[in-house]
Amino acid sequence: MSKKIVVALGGNAILSDNASAKSQQDALVKTAKQLVELVKKGNQLIISHGNGPQVGNLLLQQQAADSEKNPAMPLDTCVAMTQGSIGYWLTNAMIQELKVAGIDKEVVTVVTQVVVDENDPAFANPTKPIGPFLSEEEAKAQMNATGATFKEDAGRGWRKVVASPKPESIVEYKVINRLVEEDVITISAGGGGIPVVGEELRGVEAVIDKDYASAKLAELVHADQLIILTGVDNVAINFGKENQESLTNVSVSQLEKYKAEGHFAPGSMLPKIEAAIDYVNNNPSSQAVITSLENLEFLGNEGVGTIISK
Repeated sequence: MSKKIVVALGGNAILSDNASAKSQQDALVKTAKQLVELVKKGNQLIISHGNGPQVGNLLLQQQAADSEKNPAMPLDTCVAMTQGSIGYWLTNAMIQELKVAGIDKEVVTVVTQVVVDENDPAFANPTKPIGPFLSEEEAKAQMNATGATFKEDAGRGWRKVVASPKPESIVEYKVINRLVEEDVITISAGGGGIPVVGEELRGVEAVIDKDYASAKLAELVHADQLIILTGVDNVAINFGKENQESLTNVSVSQLEKYKAEGHFAPGSMLPKIEAAIDYVNNNPSSQAVITSLENLEFLGNEGVGTIISK
């Protein structure tokens, strides 16, 4: 049976060690081949994606070229710019792979704004690292000059940190839903979306986790399934230990228990777990799936992926 599915792509689906446009386009061709497997089964797709490496590289370029006549663009604008570039590459890759599969479907990218609360506690405690590593001296000079927050990062140097507020709504979700109803494959909420606040939708310097944004989008469009793609085939408890155990079918209450026991690392698997829990709690008849890109074509087979249900 056809499903409305939100698929959240991890960074490894776009960028490897080579940050060139050609390399990223090549990676997305491979990604599109896997996504088309879902289309072949009659599903309606909404695709979201990360942009961490891309927006980090763009910020470096902006800083390197910053001048009075050519000022660097702010973070919210850089998120919009990477939504556009990644969306362009992925749109083209999907169109070509659909042609190969003999499927006549349109694909479009929607530059997406995500509403956050300007009083979100995250703004008082910025934690999301962006941009280059600096020495302590360089970081303190930047802090004095710009008022930005820099923190030491695991002995590797100092990095600028910004807030990572939770998404409250998505400005374009009704448009996205109408496109899906017209059977258009839609790429949206790239990089977690452009963070905006207030009735005027004012952009702010923040980064929204793309898994939380994808879960919010899936909730708003009443998706049947949220698929979060990552670098492993299954979520595991006791990860990296002798008693590591892969999870296949798991309830929200079981997952909450494992989360409370500290099985999922912050900044790694934990946001995916929390996003999946939020989505299923808000859509009790739906399922969330966490698995790898390579597993997409095998979803539905016994033991493939971690399936979270109410």
